[in-house]
Amino acid sequence: MHSVSEENYIKTIYHLQEGKNLVSTNDIAGRMSTKASSVTDMLKKLAEKNLAEYIPYKGTRLTQNGINCATQIIRKHRLWEVFLVEKLNFSWDEVHEVAEQLEHIQSRKLIDEMDQLLGFPKYDPHGDPIPDAQGNYEKITKTAVSQLEKGQKGILTGVLDTSTRFLKYLDKHQIELGTPIELIEKESFDGTCHIKTDQKEIHISKTTADNLYLKKIS
Repeated sequence: MHSVSEENYIKTIYHLQEGKNLVSTNDIAGRMSTKASSVTDMLKKLAEKNLAEYIPYKGTRLTQNGINCATQIIRKHRLWEVFLVEKLNFSWDEVHEVAEQLEHIQSRKLIDEMDQLLGFPKYDPHGDPIPDAQGNYEKITKTAVSQLEKGQKGILTGVLDTSTRFLKYLDKHQIELGTPIELIEKESFDGTCHIKTDQKEIHISKTTADNLYLKKIS
């Protein structure tokens, strides 16, 4: 059994190490809003438990034990998000912070039963894949709206920013998972995108366009 703090570090390292060989102490400190010295202390603890490999002055990576732990934490988090939306009528902008607390519940039986109750969902309310009981999940190809060329279209399959402010902004513009989006024009000066959905045409900032992921259809 791991502490809440240890699990938070494991999950953070897992997300940061995607596509990297080693994750720097400063990157972890920045993501977790803590001091580098505190990160170093935790990395040494994780290394002692064979959850991470810590190389002083270079960085860290999760061991296979650490990866297995991280995928189970992520599984719990995303299943709780689905449960909150489908069974308790939470909106997609309300679930992240609650799931952050619930993801640390240790009962494997509870999570397995919830997974079955929900019909073994593949994705959470923000479009992120849910690992199965063995930690396997579908790797999805993400194309940001900002990467589209003029006239290209796609279906919204996920969002990078899951903050309440951003999701409420999308709700205001009637943009949700499954919304078709076509790039009408992109400003070369600042990356502002003129897009068309099934509801209307709007201009969105480059920041917003970077945070909307699509499955391209043309």
